[in-house]
Amino acid sequence: MPVAGGSRAPLILLHDSLGCVELWRDFPGLLAQRLQRPVLAYDRLGFGKSAPRAAIPGPEFIDEEARRDFPALRAALGIERHLLFGHSVGGGMALCIAADAGDDCLAVVSESAQAFVEPRTLEGIRAAQAAFADPLRFERLERVHGDKARWVLAAWTGVWLSPAFADWNLDAALARVGCPLLAIHGERDEYGSLAFPQRIVAHAGGPAEAMILPGCGHVPHREQADAVLERVAAFAGAIDA
Repeated sequence: MPVAGGSRAPLILLHDSLGCVELWRDFPGLLAQRLQRPVLAYDRLGFGKSAPRAAIPGPEFIDEEARRDFPALRAALGIERHLLFGHSVGGGMALCIAADAGDDCLAVVSESAQAFVEPRTLEGIRAAQAAFADPLRFERLERVHGDKARWVLAAWTGVWLSPAFADWNLDAALARVGCPLLAIHGERDEYGSLAFPQRIVAHAGGPAEAMILPGCGHVPHREQADAVLERVAAFAGAIDA
């Protein structure tokens, strides 16, 4: 992915439930230029150009990414100190990673992250599930995920709509996030209310702030890219490493 300021600690991007590296589009490059540090993105296992998975993830999938898969990625790439930016469920993963990383995580940005399971979240997922019954809409998933597209959709809807996931929340992890935290959220996010960033900031164990974007939906880095880039650059600008 794009590199600027190569000697500095990298910022690592974690994609959403239907996402992959390709769907970040030009955001990583723009972010690298603004921050003057390396920006890395990766496809989680089962997404984009990564290897396929057979089993649908269980209710612990966010913790599994934070405690098993992401540390393996860091080890493979030789990454020590780093910053994180996660979108949607990737934001929840980023917060859980930061909770376990101690001083290695210098700062974390959650964008449109779910802090718990909210009725609006489930309504949005059900609506999207119905929309993807349209072959033309589903073809968009196939363009970026190939023959893994059905698994990607099932992994998202299967976990979030499961009764076993109904009581999930980030509270315990947030209490262990000691690094600076920025929670970005669109006022019109179709998958979660402003209760999400409010709860993230309220439960964080370190300095935390929220950025609420008026008129913005679930993908601020695409819908209001300039505002997101400017705020993230200001937030991360205080990090010397």
